[in-house]
Amino acid sequence: MSNNSNPNYFRLGVFVLAAIGVLIAVILIFGGGKIFQKSFTVETYIKQSVTGLDTGAAVRFRGVKIGQVSSIGLSGDLYEKDLPFHDRRQYVVVRMQIFGEKVTSDQIDEFVKNHLRARVKSMGITGVNYIEFDFVSNTSDTQVLPYSWKPDYPVIPSMPNQADEIISGIQKLISALNEMNIDGTQKKLDSLLNNLNVVMAGDGKGNEGFVDSVKQLNIILTRINKVTDQNELNVLMRELVGTIVSLRQTISSIQGDTHYTIENLKQTSEQLNELSRIASQSPSSLIWGEPPAKITLPMNGTQVQSGANK
Repeated sequence: MSNNSNPNYFRLGVFVLAAIGVLIAVILIFGGGKIFQKSFTVETYIKQSVTGLDTGAAVRFRGVKIGQVSSIGLSGDLYEKDLPFHDRRQYVVVRMQIFGEKVTSDQIDEFVKNHLRARVKSMGITGVNYIEFDFVSNTSDTQVLPYSWKPDYPVIPSMPNQADEIISGIQKLISALNEMNIDGTQKKLDSLLNNLNVVMAGDGKGNEGFVDSVKQLNIILTRINKVTDQNELNVLMRELVGTIVSLRQTISSIQGDTHYTIENLKQTSEQLNELSRIASQSPSSLIWGEPPAKITLPMNGTQVQSGANK
């Protein structure tokens, strides 16, 4: 009977081996790329809780998957075993497998200098977390976690989780509200409202308030509108034009009289110059000669010259 069953066992063994071969072929076809894909390991240190982040979680750079989380542990177990427990920093050490050609430590240091940071993020409402790499614009507000050990892999500094930052901000706001003097603030607000009421309505002791001032301003504007009536403006304009014409005529008359007087003074000056010339050339002629013509100064705009007979 055993001889009759040997072919069945052989067929069963062949079938099992073929199934295992097919399974290995499927794994190599669909997953072989990742099995033989080149990769390198980096790590980051996180001080906050990493609840929701598990081994195998995605590692993304600006949303693009570039690796996966390979292990999660504590710095006290990995690097601080020789230190007393109270001296341990107890950071969460997240090690990540990054797919692709290996990047040197110098290149990673250059990325870190350009503000490359790792942060735990959540995928929507599922609660599943992943690691996000990105270059941040400002890292002055976030301090790089210090450590004293020699890391096994290149270190990329981390930034606080956004959810932790929101919760921390809410806690600070609540603390600030608890420390506020609500009663004192309410009293100051009441005093401010009373002062505003006095400014608007007045206090009845000489301060008329803003409302009465506006009423008086409206009365003044009404009076100005009456003064600036169109008919009154026309009368004022006609009177102004008449005054300007009269002033122009007066100025023209003064200019004419002034011109005539200057001409008379010019003639008188020429006659005096002639007399002076004769006196300097022939002084005796002033005594023995004919007397000079009598000079009459201009009066009332006229000049009269008369001769004297000897």
